[in-house]
Amino acid sequence: MDYKNDVEALDGLRGKYNLLKEEIKKAIYGQDEIIEQVLISLFSRGHCLLIGVPGLAKTLLVTTIAKTLGLKYNRIQFTPDLMPSDIIGTEILNKDRQFQFIQGPLFANIILADEINRTPPKTQSALLEAMQERAITAAGQRFELDKPFFVLATQNPIEQEGTYPLPEAQLDRFMFSIWLDYPKLDDELTIVKNTTSTMEVSLNPVINGEEIKFYQELIRKIPINDNVLQYAVKLTAKTRPGTKHASEIAGRYLKWGAGPRASQYLVLGAKTNAAIHGKYSPDIEDVKAVASTILRHRIIKNYKAEAENIHVDEIINDLL
Repeated sequence: MDYKNDVEALDGLRGKYNLLKEEIKKAIYGQDEIIEQVLISLFSRGHCLLIGVPGLAKTLLVTTIAKTLGLKYNRIQFTPDLMPSDIIGTEILNKDRQFQFIQGPLFANIILADEINRTPPKTQSALLEAMQERAITAAGQRFELDKPFFVLATQNPIEQEGTYPLPEAQLDRFMFSIWLDYPKLDDELTIVKNTTSTMEVSLNPVINGEEIKFYQELIRKIPINDNVLQYAVKLTAKTRPGTKHASEIAGRYLKWGAGPRASQYLVLGAKTNAAIHGKYSPDIEDVKAVASTILRHRIIKNYKAEAENIHVDEIINDLL
């Protein structure tokens, strides 16, 4: 690792992050923390799941971010009748009587999977396979997807009608699970004022695909102290009831804990969080900063937790 050059590059990453954040805030009000988490996921080469009731600007957030990144962007509206071929692509017989593969909307850099839980598991699986492999298989052929490849999926609360809950194994493919809540009153006043007038927001691309790929590789080169690495791995191990390292609260309220992918994402997320805040190596506070969004969709509460109405974030806060 060329320390001097990489330090300069990390300073450049922080500068780009600040520019991105300011550009996005032109159109998105009062969601600074959400914007930060989405960008951390992007630079960590992860994917994001945004959960919230309809009308909280989940789709607007994703389209705004796409415009500032200067990448090819496709939106897929998930519906109950959507088939895997509708997103992957399909073969057609062309005028020369040869089969020709027509690429689906997955062939882009940024995918907005809108209302992912409104489509059946078969189509969900097609998307989640692409997220993991960054490639798809169609008609016996493997097609590499463009890089960077970043999926932002929105999900309505599973209590709503017409939803198909994502299985735990598929949820694990998402680095972050981000919950959007109703805006504060002052922020809502600003939103209503600006969106009911003639004011128009012009967004400019701040970063390109090659720069994003460079920074994604740079994040992985950031050194991490053994004590921070051990903290991240032990934190994940504490969520696993019935195991040697399980915490008391995990044994009391959890049915399943997080797997090794959580440990990997805790380290990558901590590295990125450190980099965008001007640090050249992550510490335990950086792990804690990303822990809730990484763990909340990977730990499964038991009946006792449900009966006592224990929130998953309460369990995570106790673990921290």
